[in-house]
Amino acid sequence: MSALNIAFIGLGVMGFPMAGHLQRAGHQVTVYNRSSDKAERWVAEYGGTHAATPASAAAQAEVVCVCVGNDDDVRSVIYGADGVLGGLKAGGVLIDHTTTSAVLAEELEAACSDQGIQFMDAPVSGGQAGAENGRLTIMCGADEAVFNRVRPVLDCYGQHAELMGPVGQGQRCKMVNQVCIAGILQGLSEGLVLAEQAGLDIEQLVLALKGGAAGSWQMQSRAGTMTEGRFDFGFAIDWMRKDLDIALAEASRHGLDLPLTQRVQAAYGQLQQAGHGRSDTSALILSVRKDK
Repeated sequence: MSALNIAFIGLGVMGFPMAGHLQRAGHQVTVYNRSSDKAERWVAEYGGTHAATPASAAAQAEVVCVCVGNDDDVRSVIYGADGVLGGLKAGGVLIDHTTTSAVLAEELEAACSDQGIQFMDAPVSGGQAGAENGRLTIMCGADEAVFNRVRPVLDCYGQHAELMGPVGQGQRCKMVNQVCIAGILQGLSEGLVLAEQAGLDIEQLVLALKGGAAGSWQMQSRAGTMTEGRFDFGFAIDWMRKDLDIALAEASRHGLDLPLTQRVQAAYGQLQQAGHGRSDTSALILSVRKDK
């Protein structure tokens, strides 16, 4: 693939290494971050350039990637004279890697279409480690032609990119992902507490179960740290609550009740109130132990 001019907006724990993979793959990357010191650190580590506004970052770009916090954060960097759409030229592609509502994805597609710009929603899964190692799963909503056009870009930081359907379907796939994780963590938390009380060795337990029907990434990656009470890493409860709010709102639009997801969301709310908002989502075990 020939080198592209790419703008990357948002250098959080995910965006910082994702943009780095693009630069190291030979693309010409211009970054923007709300706090300019982080953009300067990125340039010092990877090369490339940084811009003062999303519009100036996008001005020479063929592809713009966005990875920020929530729906409002996305709107703040997309719209207005200083936003991405104030700089990105017709014929460009905007990829939103933020986990947002499908409603926002469809809104952005319409706004992009008005300016002759193609759009794809492409939330990711794999956490900070996946971003750093270039092994993210990317759930995409777009026309097939758009997906095929940007697939080489996605491959710079993703191990698997799947086109789920038209715009919005990537976000809906990510909602299902988060609902499933919530359920797995609830079951794992309850199982581990039972194992602790029954005097089972957790390391041996994982060896026994990981290859069977109960096995999961969460079990293999988090059972030990959950038992040890280590939660100062990984995907924060604050972010998961935002994602589950989006999923529950989507479920409501379909007339669905998701009782387990609602239960986990309430437990995370209590953990936030207890000061665990920045803890990894595996801190859910504290709500089962009642020792938060």
